[in-house]
Amino acid sequence: MTRYECPKCHAPMEAGFTIERDQGAAAPARWADGPPTAGWFGVKMKGKKQWPIETYRCVKCGFLESYAHETVQ
Repeated sequence: MTRYECPKCHAPMEAGFTIERDQGAAAPARWADGPPTAGWFGVKMKGKKQWPIETYRCVKCGFLESYAHETVQ
């Protein structure tokens, strides 16, 4: 596991995730390529590549840093 250091205060950062809500259900947030395009039921997602977002929080100052690493699906 990679250990991250806060770029603001140099304290350790802990792994976690941000939440997105979809029809009342909670799920980990994802990053999608390209600009958002409005659709009938929200943002159009057809053909967009998506990656899970990894988020880290500084245990001292609360700074958040997020990464979207491509994963094999």
